Amino acid sequence: MNARGLVHHIDLTVSDLARSRPFYGAVLGFLGYALASDHEDGSDWDRQGEASFHSIGIKLATGAGAKRAHDRYSPGLHHLAWTAGDRADVDAMHALLKGIGAEVLDAPADYPRYGPDYYAVFFADPDGLKLEFVAGRTGAAA
Repeated sequence: MNARGLVHHIDLTVSDLARSRPFYGAVLGFLGYALASDHEDGSDWDRQGEASFHSIGIKLATGAGAKRAHDRYSPGLHHLAWTAGDRADVDAMHALLKGIGAEVLDAPADYPRYGPDYYAVFFADPDGLKLEFVAGRTGAAA
């Protein structure tokens, strides 16, 4: 597998590390990431693949909008989606989200407008960032 062009890492800003660490720890742990570092201004979870490395970190927001909820329709990140193994994997993520009290935006369902066999759960992090876990072939962005 050629890793060229794959996302190496992404850092997300959060307003409250104490609130976001357990959320991301549960979600990223479910996805196969392991906590790699915890420091005063953030945390990083890493996942080693066959031909690539991926890391997702959270960093404490310190800018002018540090305490505002995320607005996915302003410039910046709209949402982040991960690939699920299958429909049962999406359902298992949904159960995890309910178990940790996460905000589920849209429960697992078929979304044919996004592609054939598109089955996903949409949810939000503690700051309102839209996240998605999807199984199936995609034809368009959600």
